Amino acid sequence: MTGTQRRQQLLDVARALFAEKGFDGASIEEIAHRAGVSKPVVYEHFGGKEGIYAVVVDREMDELLTSITASLAEGMDPRALLERAAFALLDYVDSSTDGFRILVRDSPVASSTGTFSSLLGDIASHVEHILGLHFSSRGYDAKLAALYAQALVGMVALTGQWWLDVRRPRKDEVAAHLVNLAWNGLSHLEHKPRSRRR
Repeated sequence: MTGTQRRQQLLDVARALFAEKGFDGASIEEIAHRAGVSKPVVYEHFGGKEGIYAVVVDREMDELLTSITASLAEGMDPRALLERAAFALLDYVDSSTDGFRILVRDSPVASSTGTFSSLLGDIASHVEHILGLHFSSRGYDAKLAALYAQALVGMVALTGQWWLDVRRPRKDEVAAHLVNLAWNGLSHLEHKPRSRRR
């Protein structure tokens, strides 16, 4: 095996192990054993468990962020945009289950720190920009686009975490229900909502 091939093999083995056992449950010994190499080979390529974990997480974050931001093209119909973004996340959950498990295992959506949370923040920034344009053109306060972006991204992300394990209903049905809830709520948005609790 070339050095590049060995590095990729170790990443594949580590990715599966981190998805199965989490960072704390995985060990360099087990990564080496599953790859059929000695521990020094893993250390030579990554310096330790933290190093290989960081590379695995960075790759997963890049893949998911690229997929979702590619779905957020400006100038699209807002409902189609919402549906494409929901599908992008659910497609990633479906095709990269191990990667999604790694991203969400130790980084709950509600946390303000951590890999998945920071990734969602990046996605929400893209959504905020697009929502801001639509808000301005429809007479809504564009400064509130950040709040709505967080709400929409959080709704889709939490649903993706739930769907990771249940896998029912089908992906297209989940996306349709997400869009139904978000779109029907957005399409009847009040310009100046007030709390009824007083």
